[in-house]
Amino acid sequence: MTRRSRPEQRSRRPSRPSTNRTRSRVVALAPVPPNRLWIVFLILCTGLLGLVGRMAWLQLVQAPALEEQARQLQTQRTRPLGQRRPIVDRTGRLVAIDEKRFRLWAHPRYFNLPGDPPNLVRPSSDVVELLAPHLAIPASELLKALRTRSSGIKLGEELDPETAKRIQALGISGLDLEAYPQRIYPQASLFANVVGFLNAERVPQAGLEQSRDGDLVRHEQTRSLRRGADGTPLPDNLAPGVFYGDDLRLQLTLDSRLQELAVKALAAQVAQWKAKKGAAIVMDVTNGELLVLASTPTYNPNQYWSFPTGRFREWSVQDLYEPGSTFKPINLALALQEKAIQPNGRVHDIGQLTVGGWPINNHDKKANGLIDFAKVLQVSSNVGMVQAMRQLDDHLYWTWMHRLGIDRRPDTDLPGAVAGQLKTKEQFTTQPIEPATTAFGQGFSLTPLKLVQLHGMLANEGRLVSPHITRGFRSGAALAPAAPPSGQQLLRPEVTRTVLKWMESVVDQGSGKGVKTPGYRIGGKTGTAQKALNGIYLPGAKICSFVATLPIEDPRYVVFVVVDEPQGAHAYGSTVAVPVAKQIIDALLVVERIAPSKPVDLNKPTKS
Repeated sequence: MTRRSRPEQRSRRPSRPSTNRTRSRVVALAPVPPNRLWIVFLILCTGLLGLVGRMAWLQLVQAPALEEQARQLQTQRTRPLGQRRPIVDRTGRLVAIDEKRFRLWAHPRYFNLPGDPPNLVRPSSDVVELLAPHLAIPASELLKALRTRSSGIKLGEELDPETAKRIQALGISGLDLEAYPQRIYPQASLFANVVGFLNAERVPQAGLEQSRDGDLVRHEQTRSLRRGADGTPLPDNLAPGVFYGDDLRLQLTLDSRLQELAVKALAAQVAQWKAKKGAAIVMDVTNGELLVLASTPTYNPNQYWSFPTGRFREWSVQDLYEPGSTFKPINLALALQEKAIQPNGRVHDIGQLTVGGWPINNHDKKANGLIDFAKVLQVSSNVGMVQAMRQLDDHLYWTWMHRLGIDRRPDTDLPGAVAGQLKTKEQFTTQPIEPATTAFGQGFSLTPLKLVQLHGMLANEGRLVSPHITRGFRSGAALAPAAPPSGQQLLRPEVTRTVLKWMESVVDQGSGKGVKTPGYRIGGKTGTAQKALNGIYLPGAKICSFVATLPIEDPRYVVFVVVDEPQGAHAYGSTVAVPVAKQIIDALLVVERIAPSKPVDLNKPTKS
C-alpha cells in the first residue's frame, strides 16, 4: 500500500500550480471596459483644458499685473538726498555748499571677508583690525561698540568720500555706507550774518538759507531705473534728462575781500572801545547792490551750537536806532527840495533854544553865530538844523518823512528787514518838539540799512534804489552781471548835488577829516546820538556812526559804519566810526579801481 500511494501523491502535487497559472492568464488578458477608457480620456482633456484656460487667464487677464510686478523687481528707485544749491559771492568765491558725507553702519552677524566661504561669519575682532586705521578710532573702542548688539551699529559719522571709498574697497560684508549731504560754509563766520545756517536736521534757521529756502533746495525727483538680470540699465521708460542735475548757484552781490577787511576792522574797533556791537555797509548807489554787510560779534555757522542765539540775527537790518546827525543831510535835502531854504542861505546859531518848553542845545553847548549850511554840517549844529527845518511846513515835513519810507519796511531781499518808527501825523504837527528833534535825527528810528538807502538817494541824484544782496541764480561757473541803474526819482538832481558839496566840506574841514585820501573827493557826515530804549534815553549810552559818499564828482558808493555803546569820554563818530570807514574806503578804491578825482601833488603834505 505504501508503494501504491507514492505515485498518487506525485500526480496530485503538480496539478495545483497549473490551475493557478491558467487563472492568472485569464485575468491579465481580460478586456478593459469601454467606460473606463472614456473616464481616463475625460480626465486628460479636463487637465489640458485647465492648463489652456490658466494660460489664457495669465496672458489676457493677469498680464498687466504680472508685468508691473516684474518691473518692480527689475526697477531700482533712488530717493533724492535733498541737496541744496551752492551760494557764491560776486566773484564766484564759495560761501555755502553741500558736500556728500557718509554714515557707517555695522551688522556683525553678517561679517564676511573677501575669499571667505559664503556661510562663514567672521568674528568682530578680524573686522576691527581692518577698519580702525581708516576711522582713526582705537580698535578697542570699535570692538566694544560692536559687542553691544548683533546688527545696526553706527560706527562712523561725517565720513568724507575718500574715507568711504577706502572702506568700501575692503569688501567686508556686513558694512553699510549711508550717503547724505552736509552743508558746509567755507568762509566760516565771514558771511554768517547774511547766509545763516542749517541745523542738524537740515532745517534752515536764519539768513538767506531760511528766506530763500524754496529756491536753494534742488528740485530732485525719485528716479526709477530698470535693470536687466546682469544689472545693465534698460533704456525703456527713461525720460530725456532723467539723469541731469542742475548746477545752479545763488550769486551774492557781496565781495568777500571787502567783507573780510570790514569784519576785522570792526572787531578791532569794538574791542578797543569795549562796545556792544558794530556794523558796516557798502552800497552801490546806482543799483542798490551791497558790497559789504558786516557785523560783529558774529558766529561760525559750521559750529552754530557753540554761540548764543542772539548772534544769529543781522542787527543792521533788524534793529532800530535813532540816526542822530547822520540824518541831517537828508533833512537839508528835503528843505531844499521844497525851497524852504536856499543853497546860499544862512541860519543864526545861538547855541541853545527852547521849543515847546523843551531845551535844545548843541553837543558842545557853544554858539556858532551866523553860519551857512555847509558850516551847519561841519560843526553838526543842532540849533542850526532846528532853525533851518522851521522854514518847512510841519505837515509837508511829515509827508516827506512818510514818502521816504521811514515807517515802512525797505524793499529789499535781505531777510528780516523791518520798518522804522515815525510819530503820527497828528503828533508831529501838534507838538512842536517833534519836528524840532527830527531836525537833528532824534525822535524817530530806523535801521542802519534804511539810512544807507536814503544816503544812496542823495548820491544817486535823487533816485531811491532798493538795497539787495543777491544777483540771482546762474549755471556752472558763469557769473551774473551787475544790475542796471535804477531807482525812483524823489528829489531834484541839483538839490542832491548841493547837499553832497556840503558833505564834502565835512571831510575837508569838519569832523570827517579822518577819511581824507589824496586825490579823491569824498563827502561824509559823522553822528553821535543818544541811545533810547522804549522811548527813554539811557544815561551815558550812545551810538557812534559815520556815512561817506564817493567820489563826489560822480557818486558811486556809500560807506556806512555804526558802533553801538562804545565806552570812554572821547567816544564820538569821528573817533570810533571814522577809522573803520577809512580802512574800508581805502580797500574799496583798490578793489573797484576807482580813478582819482584830481591830480595828486606829492610835494604837498597831507592833513590828518
